[in-house]
Amino acid sequence: MRKHGVTESRLQLLRDVSGSFRPGVLTALMGITGAGKITLLDVLSDRKTGGHIEGVISICGYQKKHETFSRITGYCEQSDIHSPYLTVYESLKFSASLRLPSVVKSHQRDMYVEEVMDLVELTGLRNAIVGIPGATGLSAEQRKRLTIAVELVASPAIMFMDEPTTGLDARAAAIVMRTVRKMVNTGRTVVCTIHQPSIQIFESFDEV
Repeated sequence: MRKHGVTESRLQLLRDVSGSFRPGVLTALMGITGAGKITLLDVLSDRKTGGHIEGVISICGYQKKHETFSRITGYCEQSDIHSPYLTVYESLKFSASLRLPSVVKSHQRDMYVEEVMDLVELTGLRNAIVGIPGATGLSAEQRKRLTIAVELVASPAIMFMDEPTTGLDARAAAIVMRTVRKMVNTGRTVVCTIHQPSIQIFESFDEV
């Protein structure tokens, strides 16, 4: 950028950004490539570690605290990263064991895993091996639903999703968005970045 005459030591990516997200409302962050969608999502979700961040993020009127924020939030990345040698059930059980509080008893944890599998329509695939993307195991759409489920077993109140329909065909994207809608209907606050959505996907959001 120096070659093109940029002399500032700090590049400002976002300016005067304000807004609010509500429980039970599916919100889309839209913009062209490079507009700063994922930068904003990472700042809101407390995952941005570099750069200089100014401003206030409040939850229910109280300023966000870094120490406790991760306990009430989930983040679904654009890429689906899972152990290829586990089953769907084992993946969810492992995530629940790591992320739910120790006061949650084992049988309660198992019940919650079953509820999440039912919510994201993975019960019929509980014993399916995750496999390697594009080669064996789950399809791209099933892997995306597993990514959502892995975050849901932590029982987050707020869910951030980075382009959940990227790389999926129209049918697979519709299935994933149906899962997201069911998650929103449980009263969670859900925020998604979205890029070039079809009209059906666009209309599934409540706010943009």
